[in-house]
Amino acid sequence: MKQKYQLPGFVLILIGIIAGALVFSNFTKATSPEVFAKEYSIDTLKTASERPLNTLQDLNNAFVAVAKAVTPTVVTVFTEKVYKVRYNEFNPFFGNDPFQDFFGQFFGNPHQAKPKIKKFIQEGMGSGVIVSSDGYILTNNHVVKEADKLKVQLSDRRIFDAKIIGRDPKTDIALIKIDAKNLPAAKLGDSDKLQIGEIVLAIGSPLSKNLEHTITHGIVSAKGRSNFGLADYEDFIQTDAAINPGNSGGALVNLSGEVVGINAAIATQSGGFQGIGLAVPINMAKSIMEQLKKHGKVIRGFLGAYIQDITSQMAEAMNLPNVQGALIADVQKGGPADKAGIKAGDVVIKFNGRKIKNSTQFRILVASTPPGTEVKLTVLRDGKKKVITVKLGELSEEKLSKTSKQKLDKLFGFNVAPINSQTAKKYGVNPDLQGVIIIDVKPFSEAARVGLANGDVIIAIDHHRVKNMASFNKLVKNLKKGDTVLLRVQRGDRKFFVAFTL
Repeated sequence: MKQKYQLPGFVLILIGIIAGALVFSNFTKATSPEVFAKEYSIDTLKTASERPLNTLQDLNNAFVAVAKAVTPTVVTVFTEKVYKVRYNEFNPFFGNDPFQDFFGQFFGNPHQAKPKIKKFIQEGMGSGVIVSSDGYILTNNHVVKEADKLKVQLSDRRIFDAKIIGRDPKTDIALIKIDAKNLPAAKLGDSDKLQIGEIVLAIGSPLSKNLEHTITHGIVSAKGRSNFGLADYEDFIQTDAAINPGNSGGALVNLSGEVVGINAAIATQSGGFQGIGLAVPINMAKSIMEQLKKHGKVIRGFLGAYIQDITSQMAEAMNLPNVQGALIADVQKGGPADKAGIKAGDVVIKFNGRKIKNSTQFRILVASTPPGTEVKLTVLRDGKKKVITVKLGELSEEKLSKTSKQKLDKLFGFNVAPINSQTAKKYGVNPDLQGVIIIDVKPFSEAARVGLANGDVIIAIDHHRVKNMASFNKLVKNLKKGDTVLLRVQRGDRKFFVAFTL
């Protein structure tokens, strides 16, 4: 009988270990997350949902991948503003020329200094995001609005001259362009899907050109922030990602490498970073960008109604279920709202089926809808829901006509401005107030003599109500020197009359 050969016990154990290692290695290869730090481009970067994060190293790799993919799409914007100052040449006699007394009456003053003009250049810096391979760049309006000259530096250090395609001060968005091709373009996300608590990265050039393409990270602290007085239409994303001066116009991106906001400002008491950064939602920026590209300006929808937020006291007095919605305070006669049958006291709770939280959200929805569009407003009237279809008009710019401005300067000694979020914030005025704000009161003018001051609100002229700039322009159109004018003015909570002869 042939004896069977048996392997030693330690050999069997060794074989078991090797077999187990091979099985485990195959299992790991099939199920563990991939390393994405080597994926450097927007096109190859996978979305966050496609990258399971099981370890801290996976999160680290995700940050690295997003940073390397998005950084080439962010640029530094350099601005130059030229100021011209008149001055006189140095006179060695300090203005007391002894030759003037003798020769002046015959030959004039040969030593009199001739005024010269000296140019001063003020330099500024911001950031921008490349949104198309042929050179279109999104940035903030406040970065480029006063620039006489623009230059853009790419991540590869190339520098291009840039031109402004269009600006929209009401949202603080601007579109500029450089003459270049095959540029890396950012992937624009959907800011409506952004969630509070979501991790975001801010990319830009804070403080100096030596800090270009700085990347900071944080979370989305809040959405829908407004009433900062930075723009007329404010719907800011708030983040604690470090944002400093120079970051304006840069990208706020999620972990999928999608731009979800254009960094715009910081809320601070010290002038530096305090954990409150603000970004324009990319959905708003995209809408503005398309209009600037197509028209060079933004065309907005117009409802023809004055709206305000609902307080808890109002909700109780009006028997409303909650404080959400937008209260129609007044309706402009002959406007779209008036024609559709909307009345003062109506509370708008839905816009095309979308719930309305407050007046700011409602204003933005109306303004971002193209003129001529029919929209369905769900309103509460006397405790009952009612759906009203309104065909929106076109919002015209509220500004003082050139003729009226000259007339006000000459006859009144002041100018006026419309009441919006910016002017209301600057002068401490209720943004829901109807009227126009007095600005630039001239010293020793008739207006100053009777006690008018910057920030006063004109609410009526000769017993005719002033609702906005259009009605103000109409009322002052035919005024002339010698007319006696009666103004009703509001200052804080106090209202008073002022009369004077022009």
